Amino acid sequence: MKVKLTDAALVIRSKNSGPYELTLDIIFRDWEMFERFCRAKAINARLIAGLYRVPEDHVIEIVEFQPAKAIKATIVRPLPSGDLGETDVYGAQQHAPLLDLECDV
Repeated sequence: MKVKLTDAALVIRSKNSGPYELTLDIIFRDWEMFERFCRAKAINARLIAGLYRVPEDHVIEIVEFQPAKAIKATIVRPLPSGDLGETDVYGAQQHAPLLDLECDV
């Protein structure tokens, strides 16, 4: 069954994880959706690499963080925070590619 991530998640956000990394947080509305996304491995390195147009080896880690009903993905930033040409110093506006995502779960 296809589920829109925006329907399943309470929070979808991004933030710096240091000046060279970006973390994407997906915090689910309920345990059922969290568990369905985890079982399906719907949020995975291949998906994140495709959405963010980075090589798959730039996806540092995908963590299913059960205490918060969250999935966290960390990637290498294309440009370091504050570097010349970089437009989002805090990494707070990089979650947009996740907003249109539909997953089979």
